[in-house]
Amino acid sequence: MSEARISREDGTTKGRYVATVPGIEAEAELTYSRVNEKLIIADHTGVPDVFRGRGLGRALVQRLVDDARAQGVKVIPLCPYVKAELARHPEWKDVLQT
Repeated sequence: MSEARISREDGTTKGRYVATVPGIEAEAELTYSRVNEKLIIADHTGVPDVFRGRGLGRALVQRLVDDARAQGVKVIPLCPYVKAELARHPEWKDVLQT
């Protein structure tokens, strides 16, 4: 997974995290919608078959969690994958909107 690069595209109301691997012309993504300055909704995670088993989905969620912590943002996990990852990692619960 160390070869993966994760970038963030942040718009006024929507954004996404994009994971790419050099030499592979595909990208994995985690999209989100911004409710306000301190709350986002994780909408969707998509990982193409070419990336299956590389941990890119988890890496996208980790980056979301890291950024949420750094910015003091809470996350509503609408995406089933994000919801499942957050449930698997109790150490990430501090970013969940309750």
